[in-house]
Amino acid sequence: MSNYMELRAKAEAMLAEAEVLRKQEIAGVIHEIKAKMKEYGISAEDLGAGSTSVRKSVKSKSVAPAKYRGPNGELWAGGLGRKPEWVREILSKGGSMDAYLI
Repeated sequence: MSNYMELRAKAEAMLAEAEVLRKQEIAGVIHEIKAKMKEYGISAEDLGAGSTSVRKSVKSKSVAPAKYRGPNGELWAGGLGRKPEWVREILSKGGSMDAYLI
């Protein structure tokens, strides 16, 4: 029966072997893709590589306009996610955010 350390060593060896095989397979796939691109006259630009159209498809973080201004001029849109410290402090003291609306 194997102990933990033996199994861990086997697992690490298998992961290393898998990584070597992955790199070999990637090299083969890249070679095949390049051959097909050459055969059909396709360029990287045809695939959208390096063009702005690819960058535009990635969703960027939208910036919502501020709805609240804190006691020291801090701004907060009031959206989802963690509330800023100044908001949590006001709410923990029983305060209302209505007084901080812009």
